[in-house]
Formats: sequence, C-alpha cells, structure tokens
Amino acid sequence: MGLQIDIGAIVANWKALAAQAPGARAAAVVKADAYGLGAPRVARALYDAGARDFFVALAGEGRALRPHLPEDAAICVLSGHMEGEDLAGLVPVLNSAEQFFRDRTMRRGKPFAIQLDSGMNRLGMEAAEWAAIRAEALAADRGAGPRFIMSHLACADEPDDPANAAQLAAFRAMTEGCAVPRSLAATGGILLGPDYHFDLVRPGVGLYGGLPFAGARQVVRLSLPVIQTREVRPGEFVGYGASWSAESPRRIATVAAGYADGIPRALSSSGVCLYADGLACPVVGRVSMDLITADVTGLASVPAALDLICPEQPIDRLAGFAGTIGYEVLTSLGQRYERTYL
Repeated sequence: MGLQIDIGAIVANWKALAAQAPGARAAAVVKADAYGLGAPRVARALYDAGARDFFVALAGEGRALRPHLPEDAAICVLSGHMEGEDLAGLVPVLNSAEQFFRDRTMRRGKPFAIQLDSGMNRLGMEAAEWAAIRAEALAADRGAGPRFIMSHLACADEPDDPANAAQLAAFRAMTEGCAVPRSLAATGGILLGPDYHFDLVRPGVGLYGGLPFAGARQVVRLSLPVIQTREVRPGEFVGYGASWSAESPRRIATVAAGYADGIPRALSSSGVCLYADGLACPVVGRVSMDLITADVTGLASVPAALDLICPEQPIDRLAGFAGTIGYEVLTSLGQRYERTYL
C-alpha cells in the first residue's frame, strides 16, 4: 500500500492562503499528526517556508513536535492548560478562567494565549467570563501578556451563513481596545475576506488539499496493491453478505486495504471507484477490514495497484460517497500504508 504525500503542495497551499491575507501572519494547523500526514515532516517544511506559529490540539502532540522545530517556533495547544500536563516549550491557549488561574499559578511569566467563545459554544471564555478577568489577563506583570486572542468560526465554509457576521461582531466587541494580536480565521475564515483576517490566520485543512479551499493543490495519492484477480460468472456474488452479484461475466480485482486502514465501510455499494491511470473501476461488494473488491473488466490489463485518492477522486469527493467530510478521510488513514514524501 502506498500513501504519497506531496510536501511541496502543502507548502504551496500555505503560501497561497497566506497571500489571501497579506496583512496577517500565517500560522499552520498541524494537529492530529498534520491531519494524518506526519506533523514533523509537514511542520518543518512549513517552518522553512516561513511559518513560525503552529497549532496542535493536545499537549502530548506539542511535546512530540517540539524537538523537530527550532526554538523560535511557537507550538500552541488548543486544549489549553489541562491539569497535570507538561507545557514546557509550548503555548497553551487558555479557554476558561479556571485554566487562566491555573496557568498563572504554575507558569507565571510563561507564554500563553486566550480563546474566546464568539458563539460556537464549544471552547473559549464567554463574554461575561472574559470581562471578569480581562484586565488581569492583559496586565503586563506576567511578561508581555497573551501572545494573541483567538476565536473560531462555526460556519466559515458556508460564506452566506449569518452566523459568520454574528461571530465577527461578537469577537470585535469582546476584543475592542485590546493591544494584543487577534485571530479569528482558519481556512474558511481566510476565504471570507479581510474583515475576518485580523493579525494571525490559522490555515488547516486547506493546507492538505481539502475544501473549502477549492484552489488547493492536491497533496495525497493513495494507491492500493492488487493481490488477486478472478473471473466471476453471471449470478456469482462477491464479498460478505453476498450483497453484489454479477449480471454478466466480470473480472474482479481484490486490493489490500479496508476499514482497518481508515477506508469507511460506508463506501460499500456507494458508487465510489478505484482508478487505473484515470480509468474508473467501480468498487463492488462490501468494504471489509483488510480488502476491497473492484470491477476491472474494462481494463486491458490490471496494474499492480489501483488508486483510491487521486486527481480523479480527491479527498472531498471520496468523503461525499461515504457521507462524511475530507477532514475525516485524511485523519482516519491508518499506519499500515507505506508513506512516501515528495
């Protein structure tokens, strides 16, 4: 099995998104092992391209990444200061007054950031909670104060959703008069335009070729080795549950991958295809733990591998067949694939 990851495309996508917000500093979201593609390799390439701010979800992710980046790279932990976590060399994004006072007690003088809830009701301080600690949080006695204040948009991938403007107004109201860099936009927010850019933007899924950044270069190709081919006669079935039967003589290829490798079982009988040099080979029968079967009758010869993710079927198109999103496709890819970096 082969998972080909185009590091050059990731860098190009970062530069393209950064260019859309020229007045802001461009960070990079590398949580979940850079969306499953290898955080150390991805983050170092983006650092070399000019990124200096990196976002992870958990302190453990940050500790694993820290040795791979120079000291001037900030690794920001979106879950904030969780009790008992080692935050040495990391920047917690504090989400509550409780986290703020914990951090102040245990890490006085160390860098931190603040997250506000502008309407998503997931992470961050609500307006009243923030108002109660704002003066103390912005005070200079802890060093330079917070590195930045951020919030997160719930509907940025839907430009016409009124929640975007409402969250923008709420964020502005909560941060008015703060002489601290501000950050609201991830990939979708960058595409909403300058009103959402502020001082720091946080591109994530767009780096890896995913929507809503329709102009992204493709980053991933997933090729699955063919183990066996067979001729199937009319009336014979293929796979578990006998869910697919041949109506005419067919040639069937079995490839080595399945839901244990992050390929959703929901792709069974979904219309999804594997590809051979751009030619579609419909998946037939059920996706099982380690195997997928495809109808390769239309091929003059069966290649050694068939592509599941490729230019003809990028991550979001594949996700659509499974009833999910490109984020889940990327982050679910298992560790059994041999990874090749371009």
